[in-house]
Amino acid sequence: MTARTQDAAANGDTRTLTFFHTHTRESATVTFRRNGQYDQQALTQLNWFLRDWRVEKPAQMDPRLFDIIWEVYREAGSSQPIHIISAYRSPETNGSLRRRSSGVAEHSQHMLGKAMDIRLPDVDTARLRAIAMRMQYGGVGYYSSSAFVHVDTGNVRAWPRMTQQQLVRLFPDGKTLHLPSNGKPLPGYEEAKAEILARNAALASQASAGGGSFGNLLANLFGRRNPTPAPQPAVPAPAAETLVASADREVVEEIAVEVPLPPQRPREIRLATALPPDAGALAAMIATPQPTPLPGPEAILGYDEDAAVKALLDPRTAFLDIGFASQAKEELSANQFTGPAVKPLPVFGEARANL
Repeated sequence: MTARTQDAAANGDTRTLTFFHTHTRESATVTFRRNGQYDQQALTQLNWFLRDWRVEKPAQMDPRLFDIIWEVYREAGSSQPIHIISAYRSPETNGSLRRRSSGVAEHSQHMLGKAMDIRLPDVDTARLRAIAMRMQYGGVGYYSSSAFVHVDTGNVRAWPRMTQQQLVRLFPDGKTLHLPSNGKPLPGYEEAKAEILARNAALASQASAGGGSFGNLLANLFGRRNPTPAPQPAVPAPAAETLVASADREVVEEIAVEVPLPPQRPREIRLATALPPDAGALAAMIATPQPTPLPGPEAILGYDEDAAVKALLDPRTAFLDIGFASQAKEELSANQFTGPAVKPLPVFGEARANL
């Protein structure tokens, strides 16, 4: 931090930002910190203002981003509203832009609500980039042809990288996490790593806790390490049941709870008396009807030709085979018999001779 922003932070300042959205043409002036604390209503307003305007979807923006933009704005000495080029981007919007441009990251910080692309009309874009890089709060992207700077709350990095000479001019003491284009860190890299990472982690923790006081934060970082926690008011134990009393009849009717009734007992069902019936009725109920026997064919005694013919032609023997095709008595011979699979009696003449 610069001395000016350190003083403002230590005093539990109130911070206000004025934006102009270049796509929606909307403007907003929002006080997002009051007495060092984040104003939740103001953060909600900023979430909508910085929404993905293509699909009208807001997201919860990282409040640290507003602190970074506020400090960059003060350091730059701008008097114009901050122009928003891009803020939150939904996954579908990011995917669409990525298909059209290789410069859009697949896992962009914009999708997490942790990045904004900004322009200050009265500040040179290269100077705006240098100010953001010097603070080492997160990522800084420089887009000179489009005249805007990307700022996010991710890891400290910059693209495109400065040359080593440019980085030395920006950090004469060499204490920076930024790497030059040749990839060789400046001499104070390790010292900057210990200080900057600890500071940024503390800022992230403070933001997630709801803001807190910047004065207490700086005291914890550079002064007292174990401050005495402020006494917390005792929280009364919740009552087992809360009763609401009201003289308004309508209110009483609204909060009244109908007491459930026990299930109704089923009606009494009278059953017929199971008296044993008399013997005749019982026999009629349980008697099993017997099938009526059909008279069978007359028995054949000996070799009686007439009886044999009568038995063979009797329709009650038809169940033996349905292939019997005899049309006349003369066809009933040992050679022409096509009836059931039972050998017929001997020829009638032979039977008569044996009698």
